[in-house]
Amino acid sequence: MKNVKKFAALAVAAVMTMALAACGNSGGGAEEKASSAAEEVSSVVAEASSAASEVASVVSEAEEPAAGTVQGVTADKILIGNTAATTGAFATVGVPFNAGLEAALKEYNDAGGFRGAKIELIHYDDGFDAAQGLTYTKTLVETDKVFALVGHFGTNTVGATLDYIKSIGVPMVYAATGISALYQEGATGKDACVFPVQPIYNAEGRVLLARALAGGDMGLGGTKIGVISTTDDAGEGMLAGIKRQAEEGSFDIVYQEVQADATDYTAAATVLMNSGCDVVIAACNQAPLVKVMNALRDVDFNVKVVTSYVNASAVTLGDLVDSGAVTADRPIYATSWLDTSTEEGMNDYLAFAGVMAAWEAENDIAPENTYALNSYAMAGYIAGNIFIQGLKELDAKGLDLTWENYIATMESFEVNLPMGGSLNYANGDRLGITDLAFNTISLEKDETTGVHTLVTAGPITSLDDVWAAVQQ
Repeated sequence: MKNVKKFAALAVAAVMTMALAACGNSGGGAEEKASSAAEEVSSVVAEASSAASEVASVVSEAEEPAAGTVQGVTADKILIGNTAATTGAFATVGVPFNAGLEAALKEYNDAGGFRGAKIELIHYDDGFDAAQGLTYTKTLVETDKVFALVGHFGTNTVGATLDYIKSIGVPMVYAATGISALYQEGATGKDACVFPVQPIYNAEGRVLLARALAGGDMGLGGTKIGVISTTDDAGEGMLAGIKRQAEEGSFDIVYQEVQADATDYTAAATVLMNSGCDVVIAACNQAPLVKVMNALRDVDFNVKVVTSYVNASAVTLGDLVDSGAVTADRPIYATSWLDTSTEEGMNDYLAFAGVMAAWEAENDIAPENTYALNSYAMAGYIAGNIFIQGLKELDAKGLDLTWENYIATMESFEVNLPMGGSLNYANGDRLGITDLAFNTISLEKDETTGVHTLVTAGPITSLDDVWAAVQQ
């Protein structure tokens, strides 16, 4: 059991860093790929923007469903769909993701499904190409007539298809990315059909400010907050969230925006040091984070730093310890959205592992090739699990399975995130998960593995509870 817990913690650490626009190796190598994957996102986002320009013409051609819409549902079958890269360089992400999703569906189907109807997944391999993802998404909705998109995959495809999805109103559960375009407060009408799960940059910016200000075991107790944000989707999204949360009170905050591809951030670090900031928020992905921490080191600015879950990599943060950028006087903290360090979290993980094993046995996958420790399989399982929670709640209410009823039902209850906190879609809010844990990196290397490890500094806590601590 001790080894199971240790490996599970490593796998969860990998999935915590996953924007899923970022790629990784299957199994235990996922963390080591995260830094280079973050750089992939910049080029992919540009591709997504180009593909998104096609949406206007696609939307005008799409057939808009009538009120009380139901498609892809028969007495014995419910069709859902996704597009994901299951061949090529990104297959190490897409294949285990869909395996985890299929495992969740098998468990539900084996238990009887939705009033006897079994869920069937239709999948297309988009090769991690935004234009292809848009084409396949249109095919799923208009030709295959799926009831919902589940596990909508990757920054490029999600970015290129959101406008189309909203124009149709088809439910979309779990976007495998954290792009700002997913963030909505008070969504109404067809905009409410989107149900993001992973942390969204804007929402996480709100959490980062709350953690920077809160005292005790809730946060870093800052009184003057410095922000270094990059001028890309990640940085701009987090910055928008920080400023949004700052509207809830009067706080002393100094902002510095930097180019993600700039080589030297010392000027920004110097401004924050000279301003007397006692906590710095690094609103950026992994590659810029290294430059932020090196700049703080180079200007000899000893300050507490807090950053995004996408940077919660033991490899990246451990390298910063080794380079002297992270020290006892310059500690760094990162959020995380999954946690198996608690009894509840470990029980959720063991449930996932059991479901995964049952699917693998049915598909003749040898035990040594199990996905039970694969971070992307966990993400796929979570996507399927959350879609199914909506079905179960709708069934309990005795409602017909229509798009409108499913969307309203998802807004009516607290969604439990396996190995994580909870999601609340009430009042049209589409923030992604904001119940996040708080981690730091060990300054000493583990005697067994010889590497630095992530250490839980605070359990999964809701944004509301952290903010309540700020206001005390």
